[in-house]
Amino acid sequence: MNLKNKLSFVFLVVLVNFNFLLAQQRDRTSSTDSISNYSTYKRALSFGGVMQTRYVYSLTDNTDIDGKNYISSDETAITNTFTVKRARILVKANINDHFSANILVNLADFSGNPTNKVLENAYIKYSQSNYFHVQVGQFRPAFGVEDALSVDVIRTLDFSNQYYSFGKNGWQSFQIGMSVFGDLTKKGDLRYFMGVYNGNNKTQKSDDNNGKNGYLRLETDIVKNFTLGANVATGSIATSGTGYAYGVDLTARLPLSNKFQLLLMAEAKIGSNFLEYNAATADDTVIIKSALSDYNMHGFYFLPTLKYDLQSKRIRAIEFSSRYEYLDDNYKLNSNARQTIIPNLSLIFADDYYAALQMGVSIDWYKKEVPLTTTNSHNLAYVQLQIRF
Repeated sequence: MNLKNKLSFVFLVVLVNFNFLLAQQRDRTSSTDSISNYSTYKRALSFGGVMQTRYVYSLTDNTDIDGKNYISSDETAITNTFTVKRARILVKANINDHFSANILVNLADFSGNPTNKVLENAYIKYSQSNYFHVQVGQFRPAFGVEDALSVDVIRTLDFSNQYYSFGKNGWQSFQIGMSVFGDLTKKGDLRYFMGVYNGNNKTQKSDDNNGKNGYLRLETDIVKNFTLGANVATGSIATSGTGYAYGVDLTARLPLSNKFQLLLMAEAKIGSNFLEYNAATADDTVIIKSALSDYNMHGFYFLPTLKYDLQSKRIRAIEFSSRYEYLDDNYKLNSNARQTIIPNLSLIFADDYYAALQMGVSIDWYKKEVPLTTTNSHNLAYVQLQIRF
């Protein structure tokens, strides 16, 4: 074969391979290109929820189930009761591969005054990729490890006292606004969460001032099974002026053996207490008003959980936990630290907390007690059953 024929043969082989590769490229894109309307692509509707019912009994004399001190002759005080704490229904609708909607309601709130309650999540979410998600509506701003956990998984009696105090002051819990979040690395070991919201809590017709709260959270998996989070936020409530909040948290999941696993959660926060400040400035007896920066709350908690994977047909696991928490709602001007210990035993009948029976004691004590109020050291025993679906 002469040189010309050799070159022709090589050219033919290259041309055939090029056409083959081109055909493969066309085949790979043809399935995508064939979708001319993404309106219903991956459309789906799903339902879920959680039921949590409990029995509580006050172990402290002259103290009701809410921790309020009462006169011994008060026969109206309730020292034990059955109650439904949560009856949540979740509806999630995937419109297509980018848009979705999420609605979460707590029907248990109808047992009391439902004003500004019941509706919890109500947001629209757009997902471009793992690096960029945006949601608008009512949701929980990511301002701590408890916001990162599923809202329908309660590993002990309840969320921390810190969570509720910061929630009442607009720093976390359910708020109305917009957030953006996603991965910062291809491996997903560094994540960001940021957003703006009204800051006057859930199910409100509008904001209570023209300012908006803003937050930023960064999470990183520093090593395998260890996640470190850092939070910063700024905001206000009504006429309080601008305040700030900061926090750090750590979660760790440590396999000790084939059967035992240790889960560690710890979190510390400091932030402006708008409610205390607004209440003080509204008092005409206060001649010299302290600055908002003097109305601060701070606290931390530590929650170790030891899990034994029994993995029998009916009892999947047994967990023992004991949360310790320290919280002071106004430590600069009127310090009265509250400490809480909650030893808890959980029997898990279905994986991932789809069925769990929990029992324990909530032990609360205050540095300074105030008679006939809930600022009263007390102990509360509980047994609760929760079902996810």
